[in-house]
Amino acid sequence: MTDKTAGIAHGLTNYGDKDFSIYLRRSFAQSMGYSRDMLKKPVVGIAYTPSGFNNCHRHFPELLQAVKRGVLASGALPLEFPTISLGEVFLSPTSLKFRNLMSMDTEEMVRAQPMDAVVLMGGCDKTVPAQLMGAVSAGRPSVMLIGGPMMTGRHRGERLGACTDCRRFWAKYRAGEVDDEEISVVESRLATTAGTCAVMGTASTMACIAEALGMTLPGTAAIPAVHADRLRAAEATGIAAVRMIGSTTLTADRIVNEKSVENALRVLLALGGSTNAVIHLTAIAGRAGVKVSLKRLNELSETTPVLVNLKPVGNGYMEDFYAAGGMGALLRELKDLLHLDAMTVTGETLGERLAAPHEDYVDRTIIAARSEPLEPQGGLVALFGNLAPRGAILKRSAADARLFEHEGRAVVFSSLADLAARIDDPALDVEAHDILVLQNAGPNAPEAMPEAGYLPIPKKLAAKGVKDMIRISDARMSGTAFGTIVLHVTPDSASGGPLGLVRTGDRMRLSVKEGRVDLLVDDAELAKRASVARPAVETPARGYSKLYVREILGADEGCDFRFLRPE
Repeated sequence: MTDKTAGIAHGLTNYGDKDFSIYLRRSFAQSMGYSRDMLKKPVVGIAYTPSGFNNCHRHFPELLQAVKRGVLASGALPLEFPTISLGEVFLSPTSLKFRNLMSMDTEEMVRAQPMDAVVLMGGCDKTVPAQLMGAVSAGRPSVMLIGGPMMTGRHRGERLGACTDCRRFWAKYRAGEVDDEEISVVESRLATTAGTCAVMGTASTMACIAEALGMTLPGTAAIPAVHADRLRAAEATGIAAVRMIGSTTLTADRIVNEKSVENALRVLLALGGSTNAVIHLTAIAGRAGVKVSLKRLNELSETTPVLVNLKPVGNGYMEDFYAAGGMGALLRELKDLLHLDAMTVTGETLGERLAAPHEDYVDRTIIAARSEPLEPQGGLVALFGNLAPRGAILKRSAADARLFEHEGRAVVFSSLADLAARIDDPALDVEAHDILVLQNAGPNAPEAMPEAGYLPIPKKLAAKGVKDMIRISDARMSGTAFGTIVLHVTPDSASGGPLGLVRTGDRMRLSVKEGRVDLLVDDAELAKRASVARPAVETPARGYSKLYVREILGADEGCDFRFLRPE
């Protein structure tokens, strides 16, 4: 702590009389039972996000008490404040639509309320990027506390974890391999504790990225939600927040920079992490004025191997990753590829963190050595071509390599409603070597870019044993999903992108080797189609939806709002 702290006198409400303002504020604070001495202390705000609509944050009340314990023990006053909470499966049309709203809520409450530092408590998919975006924009000393992943369940001797296993069993159910009774039993065993998905989905990927950015305490990304270490991490995070008070360098807008963002990209590739993380990291970086280039992503992917053996890419679960050595072990494997001079919230550089004493044990069945990687290249690759002039993403580590060089016939669904109506129609004209295309599911569509890119295998093909097909869309997919799926095609259909010009029967080509996805239709025909196309952008009459439509950027700019990025 330094003499720069302001405590509850920070950002006084303006009544035209400063002395009256602090007098009134102290008076109202004392109505909550605080003593005059306690109100003289510096303040650590705690962005607190439990919700009855967010199962991932069910354990936050206990976690909050541990944060407060750390703050109080270090001589400061902890004050929690609520913000929007985004429970992934409880939001319509999709949680991504509300990520920017949560980031605005976080930023404005950090700015408006008297706090000298802030602890950001998040976990579920969009909560962590939203809080980091808000913290970067607010520019106050900030430290992230991750809620942590669930523990796995059991079914007939097999470990289960949401939500890769939920997709696997649902595919079996659609194919007739699992009956109604068993799918009901599986449903009750997929998510059995507090916390985020037990696999390397979006939530866990973003937790690891937060640590790679330097925004969390070391070794805290992967601790299971219900583990006692998670409470100890919360206490330590409260202590760390007090130590950050008064610093002008340990603010999120300083810690998130070109070097830390590139470190985070390396980690994302080595994890075989969620495709959603590309959008979120791009948005976080954009708030700091850092551009994430998909071409640079490909350059990094060529020299960053996949090292983490977790579902949906591999076999393990997040509890295994933690026990195997966690982020510390992974970062040490990548050490020579990282910017070790990047600063972290503890005031140490990343290099100093990694040089600190640590347990030598690493479970190589979960975290592979660089000399024996799971895959020689990164888990994600960006694609370009006439179908995706500004890029698209393929999670090659979760895809079928036999489909990486493929030409096929397009089977087009014009919307999510069209997909739902026809995908299981026995009369659908589709074969296993065709390419399924979903239009109007991107950020400018009414559904606001849902996780619909994981198009189901048509039921009549699934019943014949077809497990994977090339699927292309401007949508996203869950980080827990798998398959040869091209996502985030930009510009999207609804804003007039070429994906909206594809017609059933067109020939298409995917080449991972060349980094391209192309529509094999001549330019004259595409120009003719474009001349009569009517992009499906709707303009809502009012409210946040109207703001969303007016300000939303493409996937290549993180789907942030135009007016929230620095000029």
